[in-house]
Amino acid sequence: MEGRRYRPVHLAREHGISTQAVRNYERDGLIPPAARTAAGHRVYSAVHLRALRAYLALVAAHGHATGAEVMRAAGRGDLDTALRAVDRSHAQLLRDRETLDAVEAAVEALGRGPAAGLQDHQPVSRRPGGSPASGLPERPLPIGHLAHRLGVSPATLRKWERAGILLPRRDAGTGHRHYTAADVRDAELAHLLRRGGHPLGHIATVIDQVRGAGGHEPLVRSLDDWRRRLTGRGRAMLTAAAALAEYLGACEAPRPDGR
Repeated sequence: MEGRRYRPVHLAREHGISTQAVRNYERDGLIPPAARTAAGHRVYSAVHLRALRAYLALVAAHGHATGAEVMRAAGRGDLDTALRAVDRSHAQLLRDRETLDAVEAAVEALGRGPAAGLQDHQPVSRRPGGSPASGLPERPLPIGHLAHRLGVSPATLRKWERAGILLPRRDAGTGHRHYTAADVRDAELAHLLRRGGHPLGHIATVIDQVRGAGGHEPLVRSLDDWRRRLTGRGRAMLTAAAALAEYLGACEAPRPDGR
């Protein structure tokens, strides 16, 4: 395979995409530039084959934006930037898992009834030393801090408030919003559901169920579905890591001409 030359159709067939898509990926810097024949036809190598596999695996695992960032950085030899983008995506997956862990703990409390303590605005569970198990804050956060924590704008949080998803307390003197640990838990669950494509109305219903101990079984099914999706993302990340490693190795291998 290493010494073979490939046309766009060869790369396209492997992934069930069009030859134009392959050319577009080259144009956009997602795979390396192709060599050209005397007649101007593109000629790809095994490096291009691995680059396309890596890019499509990265998209499946991390999304288009991260996949593009990784491949462009790798293409210009900036490995630190490429790996940092992967690290951010892994960190987000871990955060999503911790959010689900916190909500699942809340659901267990829901099953025991409101007296179990869901509505006391305390963290769901705690690590040794007193820090919340899901990273929930011990002190109320202002809107800017919560927005930064989630990677959204304050306007987004105000929109969620209008939809009934968030119910922050207001300072009596200044009117500023303050988000307790329970508010942060609700915001992180809302953020998770939004990334999954759920509409605001559905999210508001789920959050209301968490708060009010209603609809326990539907909430359990929703969380089970999210757990499966997160597991799928984790496995896709393993596949993407292997494909990226193969591509980087091919880039670093000596070329047939010795360069």
